[in-house]
Amino acid sequence: MSSVALETYTARFGAENTPFLSARNVAERLGVTLTELAGMIGVARNTLVAKTGARKVDSALSPVVRILAMASEMAGGEDRAAIWFKHQPIPGWAGKTAYDLVSEGKADKVLAYLEAVRSGVYA
Repeated sequence: MSSVALETYTARFGAENTPFLSARNVAERLGVTLTELAGMIGVARNTLVAKTGARKVDSALSPVVRILAMASEMAGGEDRAAIWFKHQPIPGWAGKTAYDLVSEGKADKVLAYLEAVRSGVYA
């Protein structure tokens, strides 16, 4: 995914009048509560909505938004990407989904998997 396409995609998740990602927008897209999102990305629930935690939240949400952007491009839409993220087991990870792996701090593994699929390694 090109950096321009990624920037365009991530703009949809931006918080109003700030350069940071919005936890509410990401949670809404994934169909999870803010508490579930906080647990998944390893940030306290209160930090998600506090203005002082914007940088920390943005940093924690960035891999999730990158995963969703890549999955959206490959799956043919944001809704399909969100469903894949939550429900589709990733081969080689004992039935774990992207949601599970991100919750375990392995967002980099999900991104590597998506890059490999896009390159045709698993096709």
